[in-house]
Amino acid sequence: MGEHARILVVDDDESIREVLKAILEDEGYTVESVDTAKKAIQKTKRKIYNLALIDIRLPDMEGIELLTKMSDTTPKMRKVIITGYPTLQNAVEAVNKGADVYIVKPFDMEKVLETIKEQLKEQEEAKKYSQEKVAEFIETRVMELEAEKKL
Repeated sequence: MGEHARILVVDDDESIREVLKAILEDEGYTVESVDTAKKAIQKTKRKIYNLALIDIRLPDMEGIELLTKMSDTTPKMRKVIITGYPTLQNAVEAVNKGADVYIVKPFDMEKVLETIKEQLKEQEEAKKYSQEKVAEFIETRVMELEAEKKL
């Protein structure tokens, strides 16, 4: 999935958005960025993203609250919280509200890229598992319907 994965960067710091966008696009990802939670919510209602990088402090809402307000997609969008204000409390809250990963600023870009690749791989595996379960359900249901016709 890597090369064509869609990533949404949500950060009120324009320089961080620009740097992340440039680096991620160089890695082959399709990247869009927004500076508010409201814009992130609107984007996720209109488009499917594989992963979102979300700053914990946004001007209109905490990033942790945003986790639960973004439209979830199938396969499940991976959500990465980024913070310059790490505390055990907000790390636990972020994970409880749906964050898949918690990254502390200033971050090592190589580690961020590795984390993104890992998250996209996990997403792809979850998608494959879901497809297998749907196929299994359909096969089972077809057999049940055929058995009912014979009765």
